[in-house]
Amino acid sequence: MASRSKKETQCCHPPSPDSQKSFVKREATLGDVGMVLDWGRDTKDAEEQQDPTVGVPRPTFGCVNPSVAAQNASNPASKVSGLPVTRARTSHPLDPLSPAEIAVAIANVRAAGSTPEVRDGMRFIEIVLCEPEKHVVALADAYFFPPFQPSLLPKTKGGPLIPRQLPPRQARLIVYNKRTNETSVWIVELTEVHAVARGGHHRARVLSSQVMPDVQPPMDAVEYGECEATVKDYGPFRKAMGKRGIDDMDLVMVDAWCVGYHGEDDAPSRRLAKPLIFCRTDSDCPMENGYARPVEGIYVLVDMQNMEVIEFVDQKLVPLPPPDPLRNYTAADTRGGVDRSDVKPLHIIQPEGPSFRVHGYAVDWQKWNFRVGFTPREGLVIHSVAYDDGSRGRRSVAHRLSFVEMVVPYGDPNDPHYRKNAFDAGEDGLGKNAHSLKRGCDCLGNIKYFDAHFTNFHGGVETIENCVCLHEEDHGILWKHQDWRTGLAEVRRSRRLSVSFICTVANYEYAFFWHFYQDGRIEAEVKLTGILSLGALRPGETRKHGTVIAPGLYAPVHQHFFVARLDMAVDCKPGEALNQVVEVDVKVEEPGPENIHNNAFHAEETVLKSELQAMRDCNSLSARHWIVRNTRTVNRTGQLTGYKLMPGSNCLPLAGPEAKFLRRAAFLKHNLWVTQYSRDEQFPAGEFPNQNPRVGEGLPTWVQQDRKLEEADVVLWYVFGITHVPRLEDWPVMPVERIGFTLMPHGFFNCNPAIDVPPNEPAAKEGNGNKSGMHIPNGLVSKL
Repeated sequence: MASRSKKETQCCHPPSPDSQKSFVKREATLGDVGMVLDWGRDTKDAEEQQDPTVGVPRPTFGCVNPSVAAQNASNPASKVSGLPVTRARTSHPLDPLSPAEIAVAIANVRAAGSTPEVRDGMRFIEIVLCEPEKHVVALADAYFFPPFQPSLLPKTKGGPLIPRQLPPRQARLIVYNKRTNETSVWIVELTEVHAVARGGHHRARVLSSQVMPDVQPPMDAVEYGECEATVKDYGPFRKAMGKRGIDDMDLVMVDAWCVGYHGEDDAPSRRLAKPLIFCRTDSDCPMENGYARPVEGIYVLVDMQNMEVIEFVDQKLVPLPPPDPLRNYTAADTRGGVDRSDVKPLHIIQPEGPSFRVHGYAVDWQKWNFRVGFTPREGLVIHSVAYDDGSRGRRSVAHRLSFVEMVVPYGDPNDPHYRKNAFDAGEDGLGKNAHSLKRGCDCLGNIKYFDAHFTNFHGGVETIENCVCLHEEDHGILWKHQDWRTGLAEVRRSRRLSVSFICTVANYEYAFFWHFYQDGRIEAEVKLTGILSLGALRPGETRKHGTVIAPGLYAPVHQHFFVARLDMAVDCKPGEALNQVVEVDVKVEEPGPENIHNNAFHAEETVLKSELQAMRDCNSLSARHWIVRNTRTVNRTGQLTGYKLMPGSNCLPLAGPEAKFLRRAAFLKHNLWVTQYSRDEQFPAGEFPNQNPRVGEGLPTWVQQDRKLEEADVVLWYVFGITHVPRLEDWPVMPVERIGFTLMPHGFFNCNPAIDVPPNEPAAKEGNGNKSGMHIPNGLVSKL
């Protein structure tokens, strides 16, 4: 437990030689320090063990401890008072899996199959790094990877006890067996894995495997392609399309949508999809917009395990919408239009290079430092967010930030739109659908790209090049003031560091951003664009649940919800559970002796003491926001340091409490949830939302434990959404819509942390220009 003595932050003061001596050190312990000695493994003993896949309990998101060896504890060389001499380690414990690691893990899982039939039926849905415990990350940053930061670990008598090497990395795989319709989770231990081209070697072993009953894993792009081919080859479907005047199957688009869960017929005992059908117009356009001609009245149910149509009904004949002359969005010469001619080139130049530094996946910029991660489900992940605060040193803000789920429910009760409620992360995967970004189009400026590596459905390794974009942006004025008496002005321009990726899920595009600012703010932003999911209308028909976009074509109303998982660590060292969450509402005071002018209002704080109390909603009328505070650290005024979660625009589900999609998405019922950290609680709908028959699995179930939050390792789940009533201006491709939230320092610093940003050199015009702080005449100064 940490010391009860409080500390004062020393922001905005330059470090001095004596500052480290005078600063009051915390006495926090890193849990059980002896744990760092449990990673050694006797290879000989391990080989003599029985098959590790037999009798293993159900795996969790945490890593599996393969064995406990005391050799390090008994080895005097392990206990040193400085940096240990260790074998080179190329991969940080949080680095995404490399192609070599993915390949060796898959090979070991495939080899562990009990029979040739089992091995032949294996389909690989996902492989991710099994992220280690937080104290392992701290140890790596303290002694194994630059910049070495021993201050991350607590002081111990006789010096720190340091193992000779970090524990082996582990991979977690979700495997679907196409022959048996079973889903299993595998944990594979990876020793140092080098690329074969460098003369290295591959070593790995399976630690555990477990069949997960009554679940269906996410769908894969290979399955979507096979589903489209299956439906197009189905005789009754071809006949139904012929009734609508379509004989060329190359014009037909079959988008396989997961069935969700509306009743027992959707139970996960079968792997099912209910496709939506569209039809392109025969044209010379290279990107003919097939979504402009939805095919309605045809009901198809596909068994995705055996790739066969098991139900088909041509319910009603709805004529195909006529080709809309405004349907396409390519360059003018391919769509019969005229492009603007007055857009001049805009160049972003950094002649001295960018201000950020990148070491592998570690990023340093303007006192910020963090690590970039990536998973097939979440996409971009931000790890170990901290701020270098002068003499105060490296101050932690968050352990892990990511977007863990999104749900898109539609508001039209008619078939097929009522069953459109996609879980785009849990049913498909945001990362798996990411783009390879193009310089000058998706990103501008001096850019650092990160590649992303995945397994494909059949166990091969695929790479999305330039998947994550890192670059700086000018962001207008950071701060400014001009003295009206003297005309002297000080102004600074704001710069932000943006980390982003973009993905396509069927018809929609989503761009996810994390922006870091010089004033200590972190902004999470989602940009929505792409093509509306449309429906067809009969001649003269209208629908109140949507907007008519073109003759015979309408766009249903719908909502987009996103869930950000914020594993906070405000001023906490690894192993410390010293955060609390405070809700702030601005209250208007009643008239009375203390409010004789009837103008008084004040901010009222409420500590969220437990998980059931911490199910909260936004309230713009009271300017509601939430502050994550450290319960032991104070600023120069004696107030607890903290970071504020400031909501942006938001909404709640516009559906009745018994809506079918809310069985799986009960977490949408509140804008904020707070839980005590548990490494097994990663996704708000549980790990397998596809065809999930269990009501309220995930976040709504976890909070029933009502764990205490007054001083804890807290995780915030912020749910934010947008209600989309389509406009004609959203057609044929939707201009970007923005939504998000901000994490901003609240008493974390002693003053404006951006006060030390240097002034820009004013651009001279015709040889004249004023530098910051120079006299600027104006009318008022002349009068004075």
